Amino acid sequence: MGALINGEENEKILTDKDGYLIHLSDWHEKVATDMAKKEALILSKDHWHVIYSLRNYYQQYHKIPSIRMLANQLAVQIGAAKADSVYLHSLFPAGVLKQASKLAGLPRPARCM
Repeated sequence: MGALINGEENEKILTDKDGYLIHLSDWHEKVATDMAKKEALILSKDHWHVIYSLRNYYQQYHKIPSIRMLANQLAVQIGAAKADSVYLHSLFPAGVLKQASKLAGLPRPARCM
């Protein structure tokens, strides 16, 4: 077990040693916002598009999409300019899939070290 995140009032949320949620059902927007603050990120509308795209994909397929699949999905939803890998890396500097999956309350992507 890793750190505790304080979500809503007196809520204790367990994470693993890398900061990923132990229980996916513990996720809500306040948890994501608190996790982002610990990583020096302020979540914008574009961050939320990525986070919710990942969550929706995971709910449907029970796995994290590849970066290419995520970018294709985002291009349809919010436009090609915001689905560009350079732009996505500016949003999630610690790695698009790695950092966004963590903030989305999802497991660590298998392809990420």
